[in-house]
Amino acid sequence: MNNRERQDIDRREIRRKRRHRNQVIAYIVLFLFMTFLAAGIVLGVKMYTERQKQSDTQTNQSQVEELFQSEEPLVIVEQSTEVTEPELTPEEKLDEIVDAAIEVMPLEDKVAGLFMVRPESITGVSTAVKAGDGTREALAKHAVGGIVYFAKNIQSAEQLKEMISNTRSYSKYPLFIGIDEEGGSVSRLADKSLVDRVDSAQAISQTLDASNAYQAGTTIGTYMAEYGFDLDFAPVADLTNISKSIMTKRSFGSDAASAIPFVTSMMQGLEEQGITACVKHFPGIGSTVQDTHDGLAVSNRTAEEFRAEEFTVFKAAIDEGANMIMVGHMAAPSLVGDNTPSSMSSVIVTDILREELGFEGVIITDAMDMSAISEYYESDHAAIMALKAGCDMILMPDDYQVAYSGVLQAVKDGVISEERVNDSLRRIYRIKLADKVE
Repeated sequence: MNNRERQDIDRREIRRKRRHRNQVIAYIVLFLFMTFLAAGIVLGVKMYTERQKQSDTQTNQSQVEELFQSEEPLVIVEQSTEVTEPELTPEEKLDEIVDAAIEVMPLEDKVAGLFMVRPESITGVSTAVKAGDGTREALAKHAVGGIVYFAKNIQSAEQLKEMISNTRSYSKYPLFIGIDEEGGSVSRLADKSLVDRVDSAQAISQTLDASNAYQAGTTIGTYMAEYGFDLDFAPVADLTNISKSIMTKRSFGSDAASAIPFVTSMMQGLEEQGITACVKHFPGIGSTVQDTHDGLAVSNRTAEEFRAEEFTVFKAAIDEGANMIMVGHMAAPSLVGDNTPSSMSSVIVTDILREELGFEGVIITDAMDMSAISEYYESDHAAIMALKAGCDMILMPDDYQVAYSGVLQAVKDGVISEERVNDSLRRIYRIKLADKVE
């Protein structure tokens, strides 16, 4: 083989290797292209799915907000299908509405919804007498479940109506707007001369005519609704069965059988005017001379006495459809075994009120800024203990921000489950959204 032939062979070998190399490069480029294309498709599908999910969530949130703001009852129309399904009952329809409302709430708002507070607790002002930008910002940050007003918040009829109306309009969720209007000495609106004072429970019971309690409830409910309230911390179901009872003037008497028709009649009068009646103070603080506003109060009643007397009054209210019951801070060692405040005792709240007496409505604590609680417990610990005991709402913690932050962290840590929070919210919203079902 001469040199020329050898050179031709070498050149052919070089071209063959070049073609092979180019083919390898082409395959690599094609592989990389297909890989990037597949990754792009996966990323695109994921982004589309996330965008669609976000859009659906925003749509659901918008629909729920429209439901909250609507003044009209919601009529659920069943879709016609080939298979005939049983029509939902009003109770089932309400459950669907409530579940839809709770489902889109962030955890922070769910926890805030368990609190009912003075307006000053979220606005930071010393005395709230109007609802403006400060209230709007406060409610955006603190989606509390309700606001409680006192005499100091009331200046005039026009001022009160405007303040309540504005407060409601600023909240993204329905609010309880409550006040203490028992009649007698506990009448915030009468204290400011906005209404005529209704007689005390003691005076009404002395007439021996329960229709007077119904009329008292109707009168109070009428003027409360006119101002924009929807929750009254009344009637009192405590029995004054000891000498110098702390509840003497505020109770319908010492005998359960005699007191029952007065309690249920006043409750009925309030409810018929669109006012949620909060029956108080379970298990019955009329059996003590001590005031939980000032410190620890202890009842010496036996468990048998409680069941024979006090419990029968609350049971009668439950059987008549009570939607809310307040648990007091009095200690009942015969029932609990120690001096734990009733509002923090699972025996009182869950074992007796919820299970033994069969109450399915909202259980709210008495004001947690009372000395019976604030002198012995930090605000967060008190709120957590009350919720773990079975209460649904915390009324007026001594320090709302501390209490709220503590409960929120407890839920995040699993000390209180989110489903437990949802259970309380369902009971709360069954009251708040009841008018959305026709």
